[in-house]
Amino acid sequence: MPSSDEMKQPAAQIEAARNQDWIAQIAQIATGDQAALAQFYELTNRMAFGLILRILSDRSTAEEVLLDVYTQVWRQAGHYNRERGTPLAWLTTIARTRALDRLRSGRQEMQRKESLEVVAEARSLAADPEETAASNEHQQLVRRALAKLTVEQRQILELAYFSGLSHSEIAAHLGQPLGTVKTRARLGMLKLKEMLAPMMVRH
Repeated sequence: MPSSDEMKQPAAQIEAARNQDWIAQIAQIATGDQAALAQFYELTNRMAFGLILRILSDRSTAEEVLLDVYTQVWRQAGHYNRERGTPLAWLTTIARTRALDRLRSGRQEMQRKESLEVVAEARSLAADPEETAASNEHQQLVRRALAKLTVEQRQILELAYFSGLSHSEIAAHLGQPLGTVKTRARLGMLKLKEMLAPMMVRH
């Protein structure tokens, strides 16, 4: 009866052979070979599309992003370094980044539209000078508090609260462990609460 190592060997060999084929295709793509790009697309697009669709949850948008992914593959094939990861890891990194960028840009667009509606409504009302002054003071306090956080903490909190990304999405976007992202977010929030406590007491 074959050992477990012997049973695993064929699968490992298949994966190694596949990686070698994809590495060769990427090298051909780097020279401007469109046929190699088409072949690489045929072999890998389902895996890339599945990842993109899980992030975006919209088939039409995912299809658009998929085209962006292989456009980037075409442009950056010459920068692929096999020592930094397999072809599949390289491709999924591109796919994840493009999907998260589209997710964030979509949310930012919604926020911009909502902001314009709020501004238009605010301008139609007579603003109370005291309320306006208090609001400006609060905004300045929050900005100063954010500026005192570490760059890493501020980046994570901005992605979470201004771009609406989850901790998992932030970890994927920044290429950081999920535990690191959660820890920095928690420490950043604690520091913000501490700095903003006087304002909360007054109001």
